[in-house]
Amino acid sequence: MSFGDEHDGQTRTRLPESAPGTTRPPARSSRSLVAVVGVVVLLVAAIALANRGDGASPDSAGRSGGPGPNAPTQSTAPTSATGVRPVTGKNGQIPTGFAHDEQGAQSAAANYAVALGSVDMFQPGPREALVRAIHDPAVADTLVRSLNDSYSAGFLANVGLQPDGTAPNGLTFVSRTIPVGTKVKDYTGDTATAEVWCTGLVGLAGEGSTKPVTSTWFTITEKLKWVGGDWKVVSSEQAEGPTPVNGDNRASVADDIAKAVEGYGGFTYAR
Repeated sequence: MSFGDEHDGQTRTRLPESAPGTTRPPARSSRSLVAVVGVVVLLVAAIALANRGDGASPDSAGRSGGPGPNAPTQSTAPTSATGVRPVTGKNGQIPTGFAHDEQGAQSAAANYAVALGSVDMFQPGPREALVRAIHDPAVADTLVRSLNDSYSAGFLANVGLQPDGTAPNGLTFVSRTIPVGTKVKDYTGDTATAEVWCTGLVGLAGEGSTKPVTSTWFTITEKLKWVGGDWKVVSSEQAEGPTPVNGDNRASVADDIAKAVEGYGGFTYAR
């Protein structure tokens, strides 16, 4: 099943026609459509999990990764850390107070990608608080309503979660996004478009899980606006990859994954 539409060489994620518990939003105003794009993007990992057959592992046949033998050598400068100190402010668990420059926009985009890929997105209260904390107020209301519709009880059940978005007893739900690097595509002072290359984890860890934790690779493009003294998300898009070749690491047992997720915390990212 395809999860994207090709348009000018870029993949836009969309809800599959057969995803249980999900509905396509009706035609809306341009402002509403901006928020709807965010809805589609935030569900992509969960959709992949929901459509995976019980106990099945993702099919990686035919995938390739890495540069070809004649690919040009890339400079390390774009992905090297700058040494600029991370932000010190927080809105709940979300870093705030990013610098009003290109580096600040990249830092904001990376941290917002982490937040939007977290388990909080699967529970109504934490989801609304998160969405309002990082989005432009002009799109937040519409996005909250659309997400509440999309994360329905039927959809959550297909992901393997309870109606309230929590994991069944004895299992640990894993949903993490880990930025690998960032870059700015456009910057005008009060607006920015930043790309975040990410790897992610999603699934249920624990004995008897039929939705094992798997890894994904994707690039999130966030349009940001300087609002109220900080960068806020206006809209997001997600494209698959770049995806490296899978290594020869042996998969860990479910209990080890659950312990790792519970024992290892995340980071505040700074460009």
